[in-house]
Amino acid sequence: MENLALIDSFSEFKDDKLIDRVTLMAILEDVFRNALKKKFGSDDNFDIIINPDKGDMEIWRRRVIVADDDLDLENEEITLTDARKIEPDFEIGEEVSEEVKLIDLGRRAILALRQNLISKIHEHDNTNLYKQFKDLIGEIYTAEVHHVRPRVVILVDDEGNEIILPKEKQIPSDFFRKGDNVRGIIESVELKGNKPQIIMSRTSEKFLEKLFEQEIPEVFDGLIMVKSVVRIPGEKAKVAVDSYDDRIDPVGACVGMKGSRIHGIVRELGNENIDVINYTSNIQLYITRALSPAKVSSIKINEETKRAEVFLKLEEVSKAIGRGGHNIKLAGQLTGYELDVIREGNVAEEEDDVELTEFSDEIEAWVIEEFAKIGLDTARSILKQDVNDLVRRTDLEEETILDVMRILKDEFNA
Repeated sequence: MENLALIDSFSEFKDDKLIDRVTLMAILEDVFRNALKKKFGSDDNFDIIINPDKGDMEIWRRRVIVADDDLDLENEEITLTDARKIEPDFEIGEEVSEEVKLIDLGRRAILALRQNLISKIHEHDNTNLYKQFKDLIGEIYTAEVHHVRPRVVILVDDEGNEIILPKEKQIPSDFFRKGDNVRGIIESVELKGNKPQIIMSRTSEKFLEKLFEQEIPEVFDGLIMVKSVVRIPGEKAKVAVDSYDDRIDPVGACVGMKGSRIHGIVRELGNENIDVINYTSNIQLYITRALSPAKVSSIKINEETKRAEVFLKLEEVSKAIGRGGHNIKLAGQLTGYELDVIREGNVAEEEDDVELTEFSDEIEAWVIEEFAKIGLDTARSILKQDVNDLVRRTDLEEETILDVMRILKDEFNA
């Protein structure tokens, strides 16, 4: 039969690696059967034979011969006169098979067929792509930056698949240029219409967990287990690790000599500060480890409310809370307990202490807030600190800190 433009399109798809021969033939048959249903009302009496290798196909229509005076002809019936035009010795009741030429369907139908075929192929590709990336959810994936927009970075992998990295899934310090290779985890895959939308994340805890698995052989081999991960992306993270083998130090193995093993992970995450701690089922010990580098004096736990009072010496409070309150926040998330810091110190001195908010007429509110972020909310707690250390741990300048200390000293010297 005629090798029409529709048949030529077979070669465009038959070598596509996502479509095997059986699937291609099924798609083609489905497309043609839909066209036959539109033209004849039914496709039950049609046989379709497809040969995609040769770019050829045949459509055969089967009908039963009826008398010429049968005026109410069905799709499955043909009059005796018309049947004998095909073969002169046909009789009533016999079945006639007649080839249907594509050209008989009409030019518009042929154009619609081709468009429908292309649509079905794309739909099949998208379904395969959706399934492929659905299986990759939670896994690390690398793609190249194709386009940078204010709220999203468009990535393209080696197969030409588009992957989206939204702004909120990027680490705050991330900066990408066209052509950069980007690593993240496949966080979700959604069908938008018929097209899959693949979302990558670099802020997920799972990304950090998978980086440990990728960069540390003992984690990859299952000798060390990552029990829990909590993060403030780009700022700080805490990772609890454990090992069934008492001969293996899980923290030491993850960090490496002088931090050699974890350095690559820190660099990948924009210099995110990562604390690696030994997991334990002993909740008091777990909280103590989670609050590192602070040294905890004692802990009082309420199992029912999932709260814990953590007693610390005055000089340890700021370490426990951490810059911006990050350390205590992550420790609480890691252990599953709400942590309340209780200061230990000289009773007489504490009674003589003054809340920093009492100085709001002399010290600006935002300055007081900066000190509170690192756990310094009283006059004496600030006066005990080293000025250079405060400059490093806050966003305050040395001159501002010295002014505050002068105001506080005047209070106690008055």
